[in-house]
Amino acid sequence: MGSGGREHALAWRLVQSGGVKAYAAPGNPGIASVATCLPVAPTDATALASIAADLRIDLTVVGPEAPLAAGLADVFAARGLRVFGPTAAAAQIEASKVFAKSLMRRWQIPTADFEVFDGAEEALAYLRRARGPVVVKADGLAAGKGVVVAHTVDEAETAVADLMVRRVHGPAGARVVIEECLQGEEASVLALVCGERVWPLVPARDYKRAGDGDCGSNTGGMGAIAPAPMADGVHQQIAEMLERVAAGMVREGRPYAGVLYAGIMVTADGPKVLEFNCRFGDPEAQVILPLLEGDLTGAMLDTLEARRPSLRWRDAAAACVVLASGGYPGSYHTGCVINGLASPPADALVFHAGTATRDGQLITAGGRVLNVVGLGPTLDQARERAYAGVSRITFDGMQYRTDIGGRSQATDRRTAVLVSEEAQSHA
Repeated sequence: MGSGGREHALAWRLVQSGGVKAYAAPGNPGIASVATCLPVAPTDATALASIAADLRIDLTVVGPEAPLAAGLADVFAARGLRVFGPTAAAAQIEASKVFAKSLMRRWQIPTADFEVFDGAEEALAYLRRARGPVVVKADGLAAGKGVVVAHTVDEAETAVADLMVRRVHGPAGARVVIEECLQGEEASVLALVCGERVWPLVPARDYKRAGDGDCGSNTGGMGAIAPAPMADGVHQQIAEMLERVAAGMVREGRPYAGVLYAGIMVTADGPKVLEFNCRFGDPEAQVILPLLEGDLTGAMLDTLEARRPSLRWRDAAAACVVLASGGYPGSYHTGCVINGLASPPADALVFHAGTATRDGQLITAGGRVLNVVGLGPTLDQARERAYAGVSRITFDGMQYRTDIGGRSQATDRRTAVLVSEEAQSHA
């Protein structure tokens, strides 16, 4: 289910399992190279369940969060269809920031101190008393853009007004969470989960800000690396936190099945949870899945049966660079012709995120357009191969970060912008 880069990576990896025939709803031109695409929205659970039954689908894998929050897994389960993804009740761990933060408080999962507000006036009054930077979060789903790191009171007040008064993300901003701004190194730790059983995957790190040096607006993600560097013992601490939250979900009558994503800040006081997501990260999936050896389809089926999945990892690194439309995450143009995909370099993969075809040509059809993934024995080599792949691709207004996987995130605060007439000089 889905049409982005994460779904392309999932489809590509799932069909590597022997004997797998894949369908995608709705898919994209990249996914069409490995699966049969069906023109059905991933939120049309009733139609999709009927298609899955007619095609005798053995396993449905859900990419984005919206269908899960809307109850797709519940609809499929009612028809006896196997789906890799949580029920609507369990998906609240992402669909509601208020639920997730309250769950962490109840089960003593380390996280930032927070307050919840149902009205703008109360939130603004709180901000005038707050000290230091804060993070303002929309309670509901906002495609990864409902979080604002505010360094000043003015920035925080603008964020509250945007979410709660102007409703820039619609009903997602009816309630907000305001929390302390944690400092440290970020990581994304995903795990396969069934009830209280948790099997962590290799840790990753994503790059949310639009510009180099982690500047600019929050986006759905401008790049990622895996494995993310971590101090000894930290990964185990995070695994124990995931086990506690999974056990808490079971005890509260919301047993979880699928992949659980924890956004982590490794602080001076240890790891703390920034957020939970109820699906594979995007673009984290694009760097985690190429490092996984063995049978992903089998691992998912084993997870749903509460059997330990076989998870083996390549002794390698991966780096993903997102190529976005000019202006993203704000307003942007689509329909630009994409060139340079015919021959990616060795040890590089290209996943389609927002593409379409028109008159036989591949064109842009979204904010995030392509994911270029480099693989190598070290992160430096993986990064070099990713950017070598980037250098071959052009479309009008193409923008991307130049510091994904770099050693310094603060030396160059410009976002790289490439327009087609400048491609030769830029390369």
